[in-house]
Amino acid sequence: MSLEANETGNLIGSDKVEGTAVYGADGNKIGSIERVMIDKKSGRVSYAVLSFGGFLGIGDDHYPLPWQSLKYDTSLGGYVTGVTEAQLKGAPHYRNDNTWNWSDPTSTRAVNDYYGVAI
Repeated sequence: MSLEANETGNLIGSDKVEGTAVYGADGNKIGSIERVMIDKKSGRVSYAVLSFGGFLGIGDDHYPLPWQSLKYDTSLGGYVTGVTEAQLKGAPHYRNDNTWNWSDPTSTRAVNDYYGVAI
């Protein structure tokens, strides 16, 4: 797919978001975006799942980040969040896709509360 087909002005294709670096409040890279979670009814991106830890994709933990907590920084070519790596280690996360229930309001509330995001 050409650049024009998946990235126009302020819009970006999901395939370009996946794999993008995420930098913490201290400017250090803390991981990369594994996927985005889109609300089926509103069509808005609700969460970015950050892949963190492990080695070469093995043993990574997955951290749902509220989409509003990320800001794209053109100079870094990645997203910046107000969270440091140390804070991330205490955040709600899961080890594999089978251990996180996206439809559980308690789980999503815990993520939003941890990052101080009101939804």
